[in-house]
Amino acid sequence: MFKKITAALLMSISAAAFAVPLGSQSVLVVEDETGKVLVEKNATAVVPIASLTKLMTAMVVLDSKLDMDEQISIDKDDVDTLKHSTSRVPVGATISRGDVLQLALMSSDNRAAAALARTFPGGPAAFTAAVHAKIKQLGMTSTQIDEPTGLSPNNTSNAADLVKMAAAAAQYPEIRRITTDTEEVINMKGRMVQYHNTNRLVGAKGWDIGLSKTGYTEEAGRCLIMRITEAGRAATLVLLNAGGNSARLMDALNIRRLLAGDDAPKVMKASSPRKKALRTTERRRRRM
Repeated sequence: MFKKITAALLMSISAAAFAVPLGSQSVLVVEDETGKVLVEKNATAVVPIASLTKLMTAMVVLDSKLDMDEQISIDKDDVDTLKHSTSRVPVGATISRGDVLQLALMSSDNRAAAALARTFPGGPAAFTAAVHAKIKQLGMTSTQIDEPTGLSPNNTSNAADLVKMAAAAAQYPEIRRITTDTEEVINMKGRMVQYHNTNRLVGAKGWDIGLSKTGYTEEAGRCLIMRITEAGRAATLVLLNAGGNSARLMDALNIRRLLAGDDAPKVMKASSPRKKALRTTERRRRRM
């Protein structure tokens, strides 16, 4: 599969198949069955990838065959001191590794991702070495990942490499399940806490999503990886460095319309119900 995707990218990366209005700075949409490039915009530009990193974190953790039922305590060392991002996972909470993985992927929690690396056999250094080996294995030649959360702007890649990462991540049933869960309730220090998917399209009416991961930092902008099926066509989309949630969502909507057979989607008017819904989503609490 990876060879098919790589070959298609080499043949088609220089031109977009359709004129789709796009707000994201880098975009790549690839048909899963054929590897055909449907949409491309700056797909080889190397940029920060924010929490898209967590798909790689999850793959490396799952490759290690660690006990998902093992209890992990969230430590002060897991607290973000780089961006000082907030977390709803308290220091001192003890939860299963499986729940930690759920929080890192579904809710994009940075403390959870850091805890997965810290408790990796051999610690963070061994985790990073395993990530580098996985990057090489997948042929992601333009990717550098040095920590598990994506908070560091030194975690960089391009849309072409991230399509490969998405294809690999989709081979893990746990990643497909977790990233397409809409919510989960987890016991945090004796209190049941509800967590939600950072991608509001997951579970939304009309969307058939097989894999999802959002990302955001100031350097990376709003990012998104999804595998979707529309009108019987399955495709992987990568959106990097959108200026806001509404731009990222509009790009996803336009790509979905393209898959449905509309070769030239039009930007919706501000008065349309869907546009109003997008503005409402933008005003909700921002998530990583």
